[in-house]
Amino acid sequence: MSNINAQKLIEAGVHFGCRVSRWNPKMAPYIHGRRGMIHVIDLRETVKGLLRAQNLLFQIASEGQTVLWVGTKRQVKGVIEDAGQRTGMPIVTERWIGGTLTNFSVIRSRLKRLAQLEAIDEKAIEQQKLTKKEVAQINRELRKITRNLGGIREMDRMPGAMVVVDPSREGNAIREARKMGIVVIGLLDTDCDPNDVDIVIPGNDDALKSVRLLIEELVDSVEAGAHQHTDNMQAVGSAERSSEEEAIPGDEVRPTTGNKLPEPIAKAAEPAAAPAAETAPAAAPVAEAPAAEAAPAEEPKPEAPAAE
Repeated sequence: MSNINAQKLIEAGVHFGCRVSRWNPKMAPYIHGRRGMIHVIDLRETVKGLLRAQNLLFQIASEGQTVLWVGTKRQVKGVIEDAGQRTGMPIVTERWIGGTLTNFSVIRSRLKRLAQLEAIDEKAIEQQKLTKKEVAQINRELRKITRNLGGIREMDRMPGAMVVVDPSREGNAIREARKMGIVVIGLLDTDCDPNDVDIVIPGNDDALKSVRLLIEELVDSVEAGAHQHTDNMQAVGSAERSSEEEAIPGDEVRPTTGNKLPEPIAKAAEPAAAPAAETAPAAAPVAEAPAAEAAPAEEPKPEAPAAE
């Protein structure tokens, strides 16, 4: 699926980590060594994590789920925006708004407010007779909501996965994703905690060239999965149309249409009920005969006073 190799990673500077004084000891399995005062990342672990992430994103996209791209660093905002445009999926490039995932209903209400503000044009301003101060407040609110929530305005359900650049910077996003059970794929440097993410892609998360190379590889997998999902939906739709076309010629009566209970079965049930009706009266006289014979046995009762 991927044509990535160690030479491309080295040319992009993916193997450069942080300074030795800033490293996280939990990143030791992903470090090859050190060069001066800088750690060198093991590119074998980078390729391994990249392939795992690509397989997962391909599967998620082929099932019709979305992928949330998160990166608020100044140098990676453009890369995240390009990924969102290519895949047509939500992104977060500004400050992570608390409750974006855990309080999603409130976020959706704010997006509805964004649509209402965008619908206010010059004609509406004249009709409502808004003052300059009110118009300025509306424009200020519109810019604020667009800056914070414009990237997720098309996200109408929980994403299937979240790709994060520099998880140490996006702690709130990762905590919310874990609480909601969303898979987290992290592009992280040697100063991050690998336990915060589900799939670790160790690499230089500060250099633009490094981040662009790794994100583009992930975007290719998402696009391939989305194309497969589209092909599957078209195949299912064509199969349903063909089955409907076959069922349209309705002059022929289906075998199960209008079936009734066979007559011989109904007639055979009537004699079975007749003997039952005949035996019921026959049993009644048998029960009455002992009662008639037992009546004379109670006649000697008047002799009781004579005994006194």
